[in-house]
Amino acid sequence: MRLSRYFLPVLKENPSEAQIVSHRLMLRAGMIKQAAAGIYSWLPMGFKVLRKLENIIHEEQARAGHIAIQMPIIQSADLWRESGRYDDYGQEMLRMKDRHDRDMLFTPTAEELVTDIFRGHVNSYKDLPLTLYQIQWKFRDEIRPRFGVMRGREFYMKDGYNFDLTKEDALHAYNRHLVTYLRTYERMGLQAIPMRADSGPIGGDNTHEFLVLADTGESEVFYDSAVTDLSFGDRQIDYDDRAQCQAILEEFTSKYARTDETHDEALFNQVPEDRRRVARGIEVGQIFYFGTKYSEAMGATVQGPDGKPTPVHMGSHGIGVSRLIGAIIEASHDDKGIIWPEGVTPFHCGIVNLKQGDDEADAACDKLYGALTALGLEPLYDDRNERAGGKFATMDLIGLPWRITVGPRGLKNGVVELTCRRTGESEELSPEAAVTKVAEIYEQFI
Repeated sequence: MRLSRYFLPVLKENPSEAQIVSHRLMLRAGMIKQAAAGIYSWLPMGFKVLRKLENIIHEEQARAGHIAIQMPIIQSADLWRESGRYDDYGQEMLRMKDRHDRDMLFTPTAEELVTDIFRGHVNSYKDLPLTLYQIQWKFRDEIRPRFGVMRGREFYMKDGYNFDLTKEDALHAYNRHLVTYLRTYERMGLQAIPMRADSGPIGGDNTHEFLVLADTGESEVFYDSAVTDLSFGDRQIDYDDRAQCQAILEEFTSKYARTDETHDEALFNQVPEDRRRVARGIEVGQIFYFGTKYSEAMGATVQGPDGKPTPVHMGSHGIGVSRLIGAIIEASHDDKGIIWPEGVTPFHCGIVNLKQGDDEADAACDKLYGALTALGLEPLYDDRNERAGGKFATMDLIGLPWRITVGPRGLKNGVVELTCRRTGESEELSPEAAVTKVAEIYEQFI
């Protein structure tokens, strides 16, 4: 993409309404625009990052054998009355009536709807296990939306639902989801710590939240610092191997890590004093096992091996896709702007032409642009007739991990400058070597 043809409405000044870094930088970098309180339009660069995260989630869900569907945003209230949640959910649920005076609602979550799909099509235990998921816009009418996409009313969410014959089978699905989430977050450049949490209106006894440590996090968290030394890495996982999935769950949840709702001071005091940490965290996902809560209420049964109808055991599993962008920025920025991890960056590399209109510089930039594109990379070429300082400021603000700077002086010596956004370190390379190095950096991400 050439910046002269792209829609990137960057702001020079900090917006007065933005209270935290991610909200401020998303507005300044032209990623979002507020449409109403807690509701945003996603502009091209923000939308591009949203799609990057979505693709990673789809890939990891498919790896675990989970199946994507798409459910409607508007649901019938009758399903929620069946489960008993319609009156319990509270004012966060946006309720409405259609022209026939039927009670409807804008989806805050979809346990009832997916249970209705299941009970209409699955009759035998032989069709289990089954996990369905979607990535879809949701709405919760927050009383005080704030912090941009971190606490909005409309949000983009991955929500998955498992159906299993027994509790043991469902707990394996729970473990399997924990493993997929660890992989997903690490691919996004995040360390998301699973913490024992409260189930809230979803229900159930088994639940973990995944939290990214950040000073602006809404949750107070208590943890053993040893959990921050854990890394999933490049492990090869057999998702059907119950022992392997259970071992990973134990590895990542055996050390103390809890949100304030489930914090146990006595247990926390058993952690060695030099490893006790109290901090704040941003919730980016949660997994639940809630047994037969919905299947019994809504008649979601299968014929068991004994021929008798058996209510299925269920769980649900969510990732806040839109809020993840805010979490990534909160965890990865400096005073100049965003610093995107390579796995989720909207463009792989920026190209800055220091002297637009100079035949040699223009030709060199065009050649770099073509070479990177031919390798399957997406460069953003700043071909505007702007001052060099303004171009550098824009690149720093939008946070592309790597920048190639091209100018007449360097070209006379046969070199361009390759700069790492995270460290600020630069090196002079031939244009061909710069392309090769950028391609090597992204080999594991493409």
